[in-house]
Amino acid sequence: MRNNRNGLKSALRRLAIVGVSTVVVAVGGAALAEVVSGTPTPSPSFNGPVYALAHRGDVVYIGGNFTGALVGGKTIARQRLAAYNARTGGLLDWNPGADATVRALAVDGATVYAAGDFDRVAGTARDAVAGLDAVTGKLTPGRHTVLGQPNALAVGNGRLYLAGRITAVDGAPRTNLAAFSLATGALDSWAPTTDDTVNALAVNGNRVYLGGGFHKTNGVSSTLRLTAVDGTTAALDKSFLPKPVSQVFALATDANGVYAALGGQGGRAIAYTFGGAARWTRVFDGDAQAIATLDGTTYVGGHFDKACTTTNNGVKGVCTDGSVPRVKLAAVDGAGNLTAWAPQGNGVVGVRTLAANPANGLLGVGGDFTTLSGSRQKRYAAFGGPSSLEAVPAAPPSPYVASYNFDSTVADGTFDDGSGNGHLLKSLAANGGAVRTVKHAAGQGIAFPSKCGGAACARVVLQATDVPDLNPGARNLRYGANVLLSPAETSTGENIMQKGYSTAGGQYKLQVDGISGKPSCVMSDKTDPAIHVAKGQKSVSDGGWHTLECRRTGTALTILVDGQDGGSATVPATLEVVTPQPLSIGGKGRGVNNDQFHGSLDDVWISIG
Repeated sequence: MRNNRNGLKSALRRLAIVGVSTVVVAVGGAALAEVVSGTPTPSPSFNGPVYALAHRGDVVYIGGNFTGALVGGKTIARQRLAAYNARTGGLLDWNPGADATVRALAVDGATVYAAGDFDRVAGTARDAVAGLDAVTGKLTPGRHTVLGQPNALAVGNGRLYLAGRITAVDGAPRTNLAAFSLATGALDSWAPTTDDTVNALAVNGNRVYLGGGFHKTNGVSSTLRLTAVDGTTAALDKSFLPKPVSQVFALATDANGVYAALGGQGGRAIAYTFGGAARWTRVFDGDAQAIATLDGTTYVGGHFDKACTTTNNGVKGVCTDGSVPRVKLAAVDGAGNLTAWAPQGNGVVGVRTLAANPANGLLGVGGDFTTLSGSRQKRYAAFGGPSSLEAVPAAPPSPYVASYNFDSTVADGTFDDGSGNGHLLKSLAANGGAVRTVKHAAGQGIAFPSKCGGAACARVVLQATDVPDLNPGARNLRYGANVLLSPAETSTGENIMQKGYSTAGGQYKLQVDGISGKPSCVMSDKTDPAIHVAKGQKSVSDGGWHTLECRRTGTALTILVDGQDGGSATVPATLEVVTPQPLSIGGKGRGVNNDQFHGSLDDVWISIG
């Protein structure tokens, strides 16, 4: 472990801490299946909120809205800026001071950069942005005027990047983003735009990632909440458009991708590929406000108290399918599994910022909490270090290979896979067909086009590209959905979900048969077109929501309606489904006679094995 970290040091001399997140680009290599210790290491506490952290070797720089550091029961004056040695736990003499809140910190070489609400730093006029000597705390010569509130800083590509809610810098118009030359300190021409606040920045190579509450980047529609721009030209990178469902509060990046902490209905931590596809999602009962990665583990902080066991949550973020305590802090492994790491915190706001240092294995945590791991730890804590990593078993993985709760707030015709396996659903439509959202329980479902006859009818299905893990082969299989169908919406046949066809490769399907509205489960073998049907005996077309489930266990195929056995059929023990066809929901395609579903669906899922 130590050798691996020492090898990283030269590649990680520059460590940028961005607003409420750490930005570290790690050298390639396999992720380590370890987390930091759940017991805090020695460090100062503070008498006010901590908003920002930055690392330089073993020194940790701390910014916020405090007026004193708490050491050994004594308060030592520190006006919103402080530093300590993480190896010894001792407070350093570094003490420039600021006259208002410090919201962001970043380090480049021997300079510490601060941004926030202040007008003066070290007793000298500095409007919102200041450079400080990392050893003495003396101001660097550069000075600027900023109209607005800075939220985040990042270093890369010879620039200091600044983000927030900003309208001008040094008299030049800027729309929430700006940059300064690290060599000269002068305002740089780099000036992308967003139509609303930017909360977080992350730099990976020549890409600068932006996170916030905006809906347009550089004036381009549907470039919302999380985007990437060129670090030199500021051009929008259209190959990265993940469109998260709610406001992004923090970002981090490493060799495997980009990580975002989201607010909204509860909170989410999402890992994305560099192409913008979701790798995994974890859901909490409150906003995720901070995120960092260290040795293959992603750490999440916020004002949540529980981590949901699935991606489903409801009103006020309540976990609808169960939860485990994770008070203000949680850790997620490289596959998206929640680990057992849980240094429970307290408070309402909880954790505001996380900062990870791969060079020494330290994780810094700042916010409004006053206890962690059952002991008094006011507003700052550090975990880990070169010898304090410990292996922690992962929580059980998701039981689903695909699951969809349709609670997205982004109306772009796509729906995320809540299992964390990345099977994104995309709309395929004809004649103006589209799904619309409908209220269901504490969240929402989707409604398909109304019943219609003829080739000109509106049609739409949702499809996920075929991948091997959606094919069960001969293994046991379960799949299901919540269904709402009225008597007027039935037809000769309506597909709820389907993968494959009986003619080649086999299939599994859930459908509603005929005008009577009775549901059935269908399977066929990859080499035998004969179909096997387990048909329910009662109609579900009564205008109410019903839970339907299909189960293939050995030679038995069973349909369950509202948890009760509704009918069964026998299938060959050798029956296999191995099909190149996509998973399709709401019909088998967008062509005429597509067995279009006309009711509403929610909570569609598949489990194999």
